[in-house]
Amino acid sequence: MSIKLIAVDMDGTFLNDEKRYNRARFLAQYQQMKAQGIRFVVASGNQYWQLISFFPEIADEIAFVAENGGWVRDAGEDVFNSELSADHFQQVINFLHTLPNIEIIACGKQNAYTLNRYDDEVKAIVAKYYHHLELVDSFDNLNDTFLKFGLNLPDRLVPDMQKALHEGVGDVMTAVTTGHGSIDLIIPGIHKANGLRLLQQRWGIDDSEVVTFGDSGNDLEMLRQAKFGFAMANASEAAVEAASFRAPHNNDEGVLQVIDKVLNREAPFH
Repeated sequence: MSIKLIAVDMDGTFLNDEKRYNRARFLAQYQQMKAQGIRFVVASGNQYWQLISFFPEIADEIAFVAENGGWVRDAGEDVFNSELSADHFQQVINFLHTLPNIEIIACGKQNAYTLNRYDDEVKAIVAKYYHHLELVDSFDNLNDTFLKFGLNLPDRLVPDMQKALHEGVGDVMTAVTTGHGSIDLIIPGIHKANGLRLLQQRWGIDDSEVVTFGDSGNDLEMLRQAKFGFAMANASEAAVEAASFRAPHNNDEGVLQVIDKVLNREAPFH
């Protein structure tokens, strides 16, 4: 059976540690993918507006599972977006304000929102990941469709914070690690695998025809769902356990190395 869909996480997977990729090599591969009828999907916890900036040449052709599955777009057309109710939004915000050592990003469809009172270094980091960003004095009375929350915190606090979040708001949101001192709060069941499933239904593609790449806790479902789930050489232990295969390191163009195997129908893609 031939491969019909390749889905890539971005940070720590498709991108190297300098947040770059070999554009010329990939765009040549992309033309081959199109010729072979293979769909390319970007599946990331990051904001849609940030993700399209990495693919200016083809953003209007490919699909995006952005915000950890919270917003799915295909060739510029909305396929799905989650929506946190106003009551649940307020419940989560009230709880997050009780926690020390975190910075909150409320992730909406139009913009991400974070607080003016956070220090400039934090706001500069947030701006790299959220190209549509609004600084606000509070999270009250925001007019947007909210997809998830992003939380910045020290790496060492992530395990304990995940536990606290599960106990505090686990009835309405799931805490997933995204790597590098950050946690996403997503609506239960709204994850990357769900976004891919919606696209697969749209295109008539079976899980056995899908290749996924990931490195972190927010990739587990899509690594398990696809027949060809690849954890990067730099992946977390949980991602390695979820995947059936390993790809070379993200700093060694590991995803592009495996895509070559797909295009050339080399093992395991006979």
